[in-house]
Amino acid sequence: MSDRRRHDVVVVGLGYVGLPLAQAAVGAGLSVVGLDASAVVVASLANGRSHVDDLTDEDVTKMLGAGFEPTTDPTCLAETSAVVVCVPTPLGDEGGPDLAAVRAATTDLSRHLTRDTLVVLESTTYPGTTDEVVRPILETSGLRAGVDFALAFSPERVDPGNTAYGIGNTPKVVGGHTPACTEAACAFYSRFVDTVVPTRGTREAETAKLLENTYRHINIALVNEMARFCHDLDIDLWEVIAAARTKPFGFQAFYPGPGVGGHCIPIDPNYLSHNVRTRLGYPFRFVELAQEINASMPAYVARRVQDALNEDGKALRGAQVLLLGVTYKADIADQRESPAVPVARRLLEQGARLSFHDPLIEHWDELEPELGGAAVSVPHLEAAVADADLVVLLQRHRDYDVDALARASRRFLDTRGVVTPSEHAERL
Repeated sequence: MSDRRRHDVVVVGLGYVGLPLAQAAVGAGLSVVGLDASAVVVASLANGRSHVDDLTDEDVTKMLGAGFEPTTDPTCLAETSAVVVCVPTPLGDEGGPDLAAVRAATTDLSRHLTRDTLVVLESTTYPGTTDEVVRPILETSGLRAGVDFALAFSPERVDPGNTAYGIGNTPKVVGGHTPACTEAACAFYSRFVDTVVPTRGTREAETAKLLENTYRHINIALVNEMARFCHDLDIDLWEVIAAARTKPFGFQAFYPGPGVGGHCIPIDPNYLSHNVRTRLGYPFRFVELAQEINASMPAYVARRVQDALNEDGKALRGAQVLLLGVTYKADIADQRESPAVPVARRLLEQGARLSFHDPLIEHWDELEPELGGAAVSVPHLEAAVADADLVVLLQRHRDYDVDALARASRRFLDTRGVVTPSEHAERL
């Protein structure tokens, strides 16, 4: 098919999912176009500048040299053998996924769709989206899914910052609208992915992604709740987990923290619970309880800050508190859904004077309204640590020598379990 069309694939959405996917396809020798609604993103990529953590400027330059074409022009959709949609699906006001970007992308595609094109949705969503939302929009073209074009869902499994697993060596789950659609999608991904895993249909593939992240969400909630009662019982939960993980079977370690962040864990399970409630009329109790526990962790961290200051006879109101690491994941500059935001807001509500340091970002975008000029990372970490009444480690970036920072602090609270406990340094 590609021998009579200009391109092998158009990747729609050039964010943390779409751009690495495009890179993998380019690396396998495919002719790739990247379509994005943002002229700023497209211009930046065209000039060899990356805006995602997993790709360097050099990576983008190599992609361009191999023929990668970033564009905002949707007419490219008529000149390709395959289209992969990787647009964002944030939570909507009612707790379900906001499909505005998916609808917009598929509406554009419907205007340019041609026969024998493979269309794959990778955006995380609730079961039924591919068949009930995407397919009807595409079929306004007059073409029928499974007859005139192939339609499938394949959940993204991008893990930002993971140097061991990327697009090529992470198994790819694929579910098609028909068995022939599944076969077409599997054949496409097999060109640049080592292992492709077919499922019965699109719903199974959609639900597999939600199960993966719901599993993590629930187990993180378990250890977050344990963190509270273990602290009250003077049990070191971090040692408990270290001991439990020595069992070579039947146990996987999860760790407590100040909350959950990123696009997946705090959001994806809600797609499933919202779908169960709206379609079946009853709650997905495990997910809703996990959400309640994980969402309460920022308030718990704020209480632990207050308790730590009390040990020094200081009130939280007026205290100088320094937050270390405000991105959602270690060694990643991504600020999306970072639990540092609700932690900071809770401390500000109680009158703390806040500053922050993060080696990966200069400006804390979401806290600009509350912090104003203080929404800029402190330029001199050592001086800021010395000046703070309490230092809170929210994210363990590799640049931090945690024990050294704790020794230089008046009081240190570690929410990531890495500091060596001492009289003035404690773990969550």
